[in-house]
Amino acid sequence: MVERFLEDGFVKIEGAFPPRVAEDCARLLWRETGYDPEDPGTWKDPVHRVPGMAQGPFAAAANSPALHEAFDALVGAGRWEPRYSLGTFPLRFPHKEEPDDAGWHIDGSYLPEGETWYFANVRSRERALLMLFLFSEVTEDDAPTRIRVGSHLDVPRLLEPYGEEGVSGLEIAPSLVAASAHRALAHATGHPGDVYLCHPFLVHAAQPHHGTRPRFMAQPPLYPAVPCELERADSDYSAVESAIRRGLGRTE
Repeated sequence: MVERFLEDGFVKIEGAFPPRVAEDCARLLWRETGYDPEDPGTWKDPVHRVPGMAQGPFAAAANSPALHEAFDALVGAGRWEPRYSLGTFPLRFPHKEEPDDAGWHIDGSYLPEGETWYFANVRSRERALLMLFLFSEVTEDDAPTRIRVGSHLDVPRLLEPYGEEGVSGLEIAPSLVAASAHRALAHATGHPGDVYLCHPFLVHAAQPHHGTRPRFMAQPPLYPAVPCELERADSDYSAVESAIRRGLGRTE
């Protein structure tokens, strides 16, 4: 799993939490939308965003033994914060209108004073992982998240010149798109209960939904318990840190 993560920038944990938990989460999300699951005529927007949800099923989804084991393997035991809520949820519906959020990007993780767009820096401040939780069946026809495989290795050199302050995701997006254009494309498809664990620098994008079945997903960060370090005296680098070092051309 670690080698795949280092090479591709993500791993898929199949059955990370039980399907019945995914069903409970989906039921609660439908309630928040106000839409009728049986009446597509009520699905008025291509994307309906639901803010953080902390009911029991969401806490259960985020704290399965399989996920905790994976967090330890990729981020390091004791280096991540447990979370008991998930969100925001970009729920995508079949729609004739195009969504306005389908551009390639990495997710920013902190908001400097006076700024309106989230920033990122080369040490991935305040984000240990990007996670994609699937609460519905997601096939190629269900607007799966697009992923540029291995693009996490293209990003560190772009972020490094901005130092500790970092740069807004909006400002650096054109450079990310150009630097990762050669990468192969993957789609975050799967079954309810599957989770994709992604490097914070993985370049990804949404896409229009031209299928028939709504796609329910969460894309929360995993927060770090301690800052990411790119120079460790004991060389005890996590997989996230090692990938950044690879992108910077540093040897272990």
